[in-house]
Amino acid sequence: MNIKQYLDSTYLKTASQSGLSETENTVLVKNAITEAITEDFKLIMIRPEHVGLAKEMILKANSSLLVGTVIDFPEGKSALETKSKEANKAIEDGADDLDFVCNYEAFKNGDIELVKKEILAGTQIGLTHNKTVKWIIEVVALDDKEIIQLSALIKNIVISNFDEEDYASVYVKSSTGFYKTHHNLPNNTTLPAIVMMLENAAPLPVKASGGIKSYTEAIEMIRLGVKRIGTSSAKAIANGENTTNQY
Repeated sequence: MNIKQYLDSTYLKTASQSGLSETENTVLVKNAITEAITEDFKLIMIRPEHVGLAKEMILKANSSLLVGTVIDFPEGKSALETKSKEANKAIEDGADDLDFVCNYEAFKNGDIELVKKEILAGTQIGLTHNKTVKWIIEVVALDDKEIIQLSALIKNIVISNFDEEDYASVYVKSSTGFYKTHHNLPNNTTLPAIVMMLENAAPLPVKASGGIKSYTEAIEMIRLGVKRIGTSSAKAIANGENTTNQY
């Protein structure tokens, strides 16, 4: 197994979240892109404003590295029009993967039609442009029943509206890694949550992200059936090391 081809190396902090200036934070973005190229990871996951920079660096390096970005990150509460505009701009800038944050709060509040509409529209935007689409459900914000139901909802929308050949390009993804839990409880994605997603999203693939800290944990998730791992410590995991990063 080449674990590097399962790894979406991730840097999603803003300058303010990092306690840095915009210039200093951009240096970290460039470092993350360079490392992903050098290490031959599957993909670099960055914020939308850095997609163009990543594509330039990848082209210059003659690399096959993919570029992913997040849409409506990290809360997923924006209107569909806002989500769609952000997704289309990312596509124009050269993004290969679009990781939408599902409006999980609307789902929890019972506004299922709103969630259905955004999943259908966002998936359509991505697939029309031959992009990979991932729907982040934020498992730490959901109970077990909600994880099962939302994973199944995404699956059913895709199966009902798209061709079987499209299924492999629409993922259910576990976490943003930025969710603030009550009382500072852990916000990492757990193996039981991944199992529920795998069982209820199939035949759609699953991406695990959020607090995956070790090679052992990543391998266990891959063996369960996860197709992609999102982590800010891709190099450490690929080297068989444990890490302390949270996303």
